[in-house]
Amino acid sequence: MGSADTGICRGPWNKGKIVCQKAPFKLKDIWALRVRLQLQGRVRELALFNLGLDGKLRGCDLVSLKVRDVCHGEQVAPRATVMQHKTQRPVQFELTPGTREAVQAWIRRTGLRSDDFLFPSGMHDSPHLGTRQYARILRNWVKELGLDPADYGTHSMRRTKATLIYRRTRNLRAVQLLLGHSKLESTVRYLGIDVDDALEISEQTEI
Repeated sequence: MGSADTGICRGPWNKGKIVCQKAPFKLKDIWALRVRLQLQGRVRELALFNLGLDGKLRGCDLVSLKVRDVCHGEQVAPRATVMQHKTQRPVQFELTPGTREAVQAWIRRTGLRSDDFLFPSGMHDSPHLGTRQYARILRNWVKELGLDPADYGTHSMRRTKATLIYRRTRNLRAVQLLLGHSKLESTVRYLGIDVDDALEISEQTEI
């Protein structure tokens, strides 16, 4: 999860968190963008956005998904398993009803088949959307929301749902599995958990 994926480091996005970490999106921003994409009929972007949040995948894994990775027959599945490029380890993720609907609409719109990449590229040198193209799309989303592009990157998508799950459950092991991390320490660093978080959990635990 190095800075090569997220651009120039401009300092911590929040006090006490790890420098260079990109901020996760807030719920109000998620819904604001979803509504905008729906109203403007931006079918591909809505599918990419929703799948990016649910999948919690690295950008390289998200853009190289094939239709068969998320579909059972002609229907988008409620769960999927993909092999991570970086670790060569499988990771599972859920597709919520809104995401399934958005992805299904995109597949129907484009007539994609099982062996096709889910997000084809318009560039001749790539069969699927590239990570740089994905980063540019995300940057435009951030600008449309009136947020600072310096605070967000493609890892914001990967971190958003993982952060929400951790905040609601404090279950690090669950988040570790969902992110496909081999070590719990990696999850701790990725979420930017600090001493205050640990103490808060400890205070809520009675013996």
